Amino acid sequence: MPDWLGAHDINYFHRELLKEHGGLPGLKDEGALESTLARPRNLLADTPDASMAQLAASYGFGFAKNHVFADGNKRIALAAINVFLQINGANLDVEEAEAVIVMNDVAAGRIDEDSLAAWISQRAVPFDLDAD
Repeated sequence: MPDWLGAHDINYFHRELLKEHGGLPGLKDEGALESTLARPRNLLADTPDASMAQLAASYGFGFAKNHVFADGNKRIALAAINVFLQINGANLDVEEAEAVIVMNDVAAGRIDEDSLAAWISQRAVPFDLDAD
């Protein structure tokens, strides 16, 4: 069973991203936040063999499309992908410029969730969580 992200995690990372990059603070829609956080759990319930990349894409797609926050939705989408992978034993090996293009394309509807999952799968590099 994967480790999941919670509202506290996302709100913390959103605040930190705004400090670093600027933007309007504030949660736009609490229901959308809860819905987005539930997406990967629902995916796993419906598709027990869903990959970590598919679950990460579910977070990323949800945050990029649901406009949970007043600002920084694409940034939090990418952060959610990264953090979810990291707490579950993988790093996303990608240049920032490429990641920005991909998240812009997701938000604009040019990349669907399955394509995002494939992109993540090609760039997720596993590591040993138990290594010293």
